[in-house]
Amino acid sequence: MTAPPLPEVFGNYALGEFAEVVTPPGIDWLPQTTGWWLLVAILAAYGLRHCWRWLRRWYHNRYRREARRQLQAIAATTDSATLPAELNRLLKLAALAAFQRSDVASLSGQPWVAFLNSRCPQPVFNPAQAELLSLAPYRPGPLADAVRTDLVAACAHWIRSHDNSCDD
Repeated sequence: MTAPPLPEVFGNYALGEFAEVVTPPGIDWLPQTTGWWLLVAILAAYGLRHCWRWLRRWYHNRYRREARRQLQAIAATTDSATLPAELNRLLKLAALAAFQRSDVASLSGQPWVAFLNSRCPQPVFNPAQAELLSLAPYRPGPLADAVRTDLVAACAHWIRSHDNSCDD
């Protein structure tokens, strides 16, 4: 058995002379004029400059990240009698990384705490904390929990907010 033959005209008779619509070529997304290329170059230069400044700031502030890690370790493991001396040592190391050695290395006592307070927009260490930082390395003693917590918080605030002018 075979299939019947198909008629000569097959399909819709009204569309017999219909021509297919040809779609236009796609729109090119690349800019065609010089002005657009100039704008792309300016935006790329701005983006690269912004990334460079961010990377440089991130690199210059690596000592802050390390100081925060050490501060957490000191706060967790150090007993309250030696805590102010350890915090003082940590602040000295952070200040040596941030400022000129000639400005920081010779400071101790009240001038040291005044230096720390002068590097922040608002003084970080109150007079009691300033006395602890300036005298504790020479006469260690136990601290109350509230004093300990406040001193660690003040040191964390100084590490976070002191100005070392690396933002050019």
